[in-house]
Amino acid sequence: MAISKTVQELNRELADKLAEEGRIDPNSVYAGKFVGIANGQIAVVANDLNEMVSRLHQVEPDPSNTFGVEVGRDYDVVDEIWALS
Repeated sequence: MAISKTVQELNRELADKLAEEGRIDPNSVYAGKFVGIANGQIAVVANDLNEMVSRLHQVEPDPSNTFGVEVGRDYDVVDEIWALS
């Protein structure tokens, strides 16, 4: 019997695929954009994080079924914050 994936797993897989695509191809349709994923599908494409979050909440009010990614950002890099201004 096949084990079905959770919504979070589907969202994460799609987000990883989009992020990788953006790193490999800076001319990708989604490169430099904030992409909101809901229930395993692209639901929102926006130019800034606040817009993406707002629109994604309208599409899917349950945050456990959503995921956001900035396409092209290298999420493997660790950024250290030394102070808050």
